[in-house]
Amino acid sequence: MGTLQQQSILKGHSFQLGKNKEEDLVHELFSYTAMTYKNQIATYYEDETNQEHVLSFKELDNITNRLARALQKYEKFETTSQSLVAVCMKMSHRLPTVLLGILKAGMAYLPLDAEFPISRTKYILEEAQPLIVLIEEGANLSIYEKASIVTYEQLLKEAGEEQEDTLKTKKYSNQLAIVLYTSGSTGDPKGVLIPHATLLNRLQWQWRELPYVNNEERCVFKTALTFVDSVPEIWGPLLQGRTLVIVPKNVTKDPERFVPLLEKHQVQRLVLVPSLLHSLLMYLGLRNNDNVLDHLRLWICSGETLSVALADQFFATFSNKDKILANFYGSTEVMGDVTYYLLSNRAQLQGMEKVPIGRPIDNCIIYLVNKDMQLIPQGEVGELIVAGRNLAAEYPKIFRTGDYAKIVKGSIIYEGRMDSQIKIRGHRVDLTEIEKIIARLSGIDKVVILCHKPGELSQALIAFVTIVDDTTVSSSEIESFLQRTLPPYMLPQIFIIDHIPLLINGKTDRQTLLKQYESFCPNNENDIATNCDYSGVSDQDLTKARVLFRTVASIIGRNGRTLVTSHANFYELGGNSLNSIYTITKLRDQGYQIGITDFITAKNLAEILDRMKLISSDEKPLKKIIDQKSYIFELLSDCHKEDAIEIITESFYSKADLEQWLMPNITRADYRELMELMWNPLVEHGLSFVMKSAQNGKIIGITLNFDLRDEPELILTSKLTIIFDFLNYLEEPIRNNKLPRDKGKILYNFMMATYKELNFAENVLVIGQMDEYCLQFAQQKGYAGIFTTNTNPLTQQLDTDVYNYETLLVYQVNQYETPDGIKPFGNAPDSQVTICSLKMIN
Repeated sequence: MGTLQQQSILKGHSFQLGKNKEEDLVHELFSYTAMTYKNQIATYYEDETNQEHVLSFKELDNITNRLARALQKYEKFETTSQSLVAVCMKMSHRLPTVLLGILKAGMAYLPLDAEFPISRTKYILEEAQPLIVLIEEGANLSIYEKASIVTYEQLLKEAGEEQEDTLKTKKYSNQLAIVLYTSGSTGDPKGVLIPHATLLNRLQWQWRELPYVNNEERCVFKTALTFVDSVPEIWGPLLQGRTLVIVPKNVTKDPERFVPLLEKHQVQRLVLVPSLLHSLLMYLGLRNNDNVLDHLRLWICSGETLSVALADQFFATFSNKDKILANFYGSTEVMGDVTYYLLSNRAQLQGMEKVPIGRPIDNCIIYLVNKDMQLIPQGEVGELIVAGRNLAAEYPKIFRTGDYAKIVKGSIIYEGRMDSQIKIRGHRVDLTEIEKIIARLSGIDKVVILCHKPGELSQALIAFVTIVDDTTVSSSEIESFLQRTLPPYMLPQIFIIDHIPLLINGKTDRQTLLKQYESFCPNNENDIATNCDYSGVSDQDLTKARVLFRTVASIIGRNGRTLVTSHANFYELGGNSLNSIYTITKLRDQGYQIGITDFITAKNLAEILDRMKLISSDEKPLKKIIDQKSYIFELLSDCHKEDAIEIITESFYSKADLEQWLMPNITRADYRELMELMWNPLVEHGLSFVMKSAQNGKIIGITLNFDLRDEPELILTSKLTIIFDFLNYLEEPIRNNKLPRDKGKILYNFMMATYKELNFAENVLVIGQMDEYCLQFAQQKGYAGIFTTNTNPLTQQLDTDVYNYETLLVYQVNQYETPDGIKPFGNAPDSQVTICSLKMIN
């Protein structure tokens, strides 16, 4: 097994919390903080009418004392156990006030979500037996049958005026602060008990490792209360004298409102799941202001796997800015976060296959063990076990996470799960729970729940169901039942099949089921067209509707559950905040614009149609700009050499889609060598061009073309040879079997690059204009068509969606294997593809 140092054990720093600190309670620390910062703002909330609700630390301390006294009156008998108060209130200034009042009363809070199905809420209430359920006036009372209901307004009235006497509370051994319910393998939710001591260990580490700086005055509270990440979001700032800015859900999911809010309050840290990070980066790519979110220095990712590609996109977006991207790992049972890894620059990602989850936080230990619970050597994969002060109350010694990992160079690398649990939008979901719930339905025979592309942004839950003979159960009936039973993020797509395929050993053949799922889902133009219903669309809107409906169908794709119609809601079809932004950018690529807020708030696609506008005259369509000569196209010549080589080098070195997986083995010098070798043939053949701004004559784009049957021979000494070998591997069968063999027939669009200083919108425009001009140019030269291989999603979209290129091949790049058995792009996600396309010119 080796020495102890070689075994898979990592220990966080050991810190004593100070004399008697182990017995400190969250609310006691708050009262101490309130005395120090009494006149500073504690909570800030701006409602829908733009009215500001502000409480100073002194005011918050006083009102929560009053609420605590009112809550204590509900305890009719002396008890030896702690009381729970269930809280089901919307995100507003009232929420942290109520939570602090509950803790001051010596009780623990149990969050409920009004969007939970009634059956789930009832189960939680029956099991937890809270003292009362605290709600707001006007809430749906039918959810809380048999529970004791108290409204916030009623409690505030009972609190009366401020009293001078000291608030008295009982202390309990390992006193609870919070009870959170998560997905459980029994088929029912399970409660996780979080003591004050556990919560404070997590906060003390945060304050030491990631301290608030002197000018960091405001922090956001945006995470749903039922999710463990809300805990440090609320109590981390409040116990350190910082202002808590409460952000409602509808603002968080709308970047056009959320980003200005972060700017307004100069927020310096943000906790978010990787899918929200991706969404924000896409939104920032649409903006021209390079200084947006300059104050936001600490970005904390948790709840989902942080990919190397997304981390790289983050640092590319904020190049040369002082930013930290943190990758946290944990679960509700270990107070949300138990390991961490900090990235401060793009160079750290070089050579990485996965972003590590790092090292344990203070007073925590990580063990990696085999199936016999024996320690394994470092470098091997084992189950991740947590011990220490971050454990929930029901795990006194260790917590078996069910996650697998390995330790490499002192950091933990997450290797996924070996059981039925996955993460969806930051929530842990046990697939067994969904299976058991569906199995309760009458007429159900067998159920298998799978996740398609787990960990990716496009992941989807699928339920394969067989039904008992002589019974009739439809997929819509099952979905309707689940919508009343499960929260939205746990809802699977339902597929009723004849039988569950089995392997030779009798186990479920999961790969066959996943292939069946892929065959069920729209993945080509004919399928997409079939999935669109234009009934009810007026004749004048039909052209616009064809663009919108097809775009929505293609983007939602496998997540779509029903027809795309004018009455359908984008999110009910399977959309989310990430692909809503992607949809907007694709509509923009096709000549239509709509604001993000307008898109997100639309009730259905009919409203989106009303709000979609043709791109205005100051954002002229591509063809119109070219005809007006706003840009100049010139054949490539020696006078362009230095600028052209610079543009090609910088564009491909910093933005190329394939080369990123070969870094750092590719350098700028490699591109210069390539261009020097190609330069004379490019100029002599007279088929390549540059694009200049008509205003200042600056080259902003370059397109390199060859005759398909008259390419120069290149002998490269760099790793770029791997790229050319890959392209040749894809293209050679097409050239030999599908394309004319004569010269002068097919133009080969070889490379396209844009000036590095262009913003996102300008880049889209320039690439589109070069694509359009290339078609005109090929026609003038007498070519019958253009052949191109696209590795970039933008050019893939333009060629497919705007210029109607025929797709000859779609190849998943991580599958490519060299003759010596190496996969040079093996770390690329499954979603990254290369497309070979042909456009025949009429």
